[in-house]
Amino acid sequence: MHTSVELEQARESYSRRAWRDAYDELSALDERRSLDAADLHRLGMAAYLIGRDDDAVAGLERAHRAFQADGEVGRAVRCAFWIGMTLFLRGRHAEGGGWLGRAQHLLEEDSQARVESGYLLLAGALQTLEAGDPGAASEMFGAVSQIADRFDDPDLVALSRLGLGQAMVAQGEVRRGVAMLDEAMLAVTTGDVSPIAAGIVYCALVITCRRIFDLRRAQEWTAALSRWCATQQDLKPYRGQCLVHRSELMQLRGEWAEAMDEARQACAHLADPPGDPVLGMAHYQSAELLRLRGQFAQAEQAYRRAGDSGHPVQPGLALLRLAQGRVDDAEAAVRRVVAEAEDDRLKRSHVLAAFIEIVLAAGDSDGARSAAAELTRLATDFGAPYLWAVAASARGRVELADGDVRTAYQSLRSAWTAWQEINAPYEAARVRLLMAEACDRLADHDSARVELDAARRVFERLGAAPALIQAATPPGRPPPGAPGGLTPREVDVLRLVATGATSRAVADRLTISEKTVARHLSNIFAKLGVTSRAAATAFAYQHELV
Repeated sequence: MHTSVELEQARESYSRRAWRDAYDELSALDERRSLDAADLHRLGMAAYLIGRDDDAVAGLERAHRAFQADGEVGRAVRCAFWIGMTLFLRGRHAEGGGWLGRAQHLLEEDSQARVESGYLLLAGALQTLEAGDPGAASEMFGAVSQIADRFDDPDLVALSRLGLGQAMVAQGEVRRGVAMLDEAMLAVTTGDVSPIAAGIVYCALVITCRRIFDLRRAQEWTAALSRWCATQQDLKPYRGQCLVHRSELMQLRGEWAEAMDEARQACAHLADPPGDPVLGMAHYQSAELLRLRGQFAQAEQAYRRAGDSGHPVQPGLALLRLAQGRVDDAEAAVRRVVAEAEDDRLKRSHVLAAFIEIVLAAGDSDGARSAAAELTRLATDFGAPYLWAVAASARGRVELADGDVRTAYQSLRSAWTAWQEINAPYEAARVRLLMAEACDRLADHDSARVELDAARRVFERLGAAPALIQAATPPGRPPPGAPGGLTPREVDVLRLVATGATSRAVADRLTISEKTVARHLSNIFAKLGVTSRAAATAFAYQHELV
């Protein structure tokens, strides 16, 4: 085929967004002849869009020089901007800053007013926002928006709206902020912006939605963007932290296999070059999925890798310890995390549900009750359906533990409805386990069986082995080896007490505090309906616990 015909074919592939074909065809031509600046730009962009970041930087760098040689200052500056942004997204901040500096110098040497000045101001506004000054960033994004509107540049319009939305959310103007994010995202799905800008808009939206617990909005836009991506060959628009959050959304929707694949891809992508702090987040997400599947050894390794990368391992590791029966270890860890987040409402919102589950297992009903009330207040303040579902689930769990079964059932029913609306099958099924217990304790055994069977089917589909084990025990009946409804740790305490050990001796033997021993004894007495150590000891011998 004649070279000119091949070149037209490559350009046509690029125009119809067949990115892999365009990259392969332009690469083949590049080996035989020198491409002009515009085709080098196409080569670099196609490389970026199929995930070949190093090739993208190389192609855009050559395009930058070619545009500069041709006197096309604006296009040279734009190439430098995208090189800088690509390097920033890969954690290569010094190089990225160097390219943005070069672009700034080119603009300063050129007297003509250009839309590219808005792109460089955008980069500065993003840095200001990341530095924790959303007010100043908002003013800068407003200036970017004016430039974008003046030059009618769709990419810059969308990116400026995105920045304004992020700054508003950071300043507490959540409603106005998410409306601005929706506007930016709409421009993506209607095809008004380029694919490279589309990926940035989507990833920023998902990250922002996660911070404010608006996961339903993130799910809706994820589905919309997936449909948009399906029309473009081999498109990989996601980078960095966004990859991890996509896995979290898949997990929430019950797509655990896909979520694990996404987490693995994130780990592989973020490991090169080494040192990306988001890598720890990817390992933590992998650990969470492994824990829920019952692959505890692999989960522990993934939590360790997350910690090695500098990412916090709690509350996931504490929940792993709870699943392993190491209640005291879980309790100590989650109490430390909650205490350290005393002045951080957002962080407490992320850990209180785990805290409630763990301290209830440890017998601290008062602590769980207080935390559930706080979580309810936070859910009301944030106004996010996801956090409301978390709070209702926790509240029902505490009410059930307190013996307020009818109220618990109502709270759990509300939580189940909320999880259904969010499309979170695993969380909804966990609530149904608690509803089954409530029904059984109200002597409604048929309803209990219905709830239990429905939960089991979800756990089986997802491969949630630990939850399946929980569901294997009929509601209201203690697991084998735990008479009287005692937890494994309560059995340990009772066995030692029955031998005549003091609270101090029990604490030393089990490596827990005397206060924790006293709490366990109080729960034991309540469950067995006794008021003394002697009566509890008699129960232990009667049921062959000693």
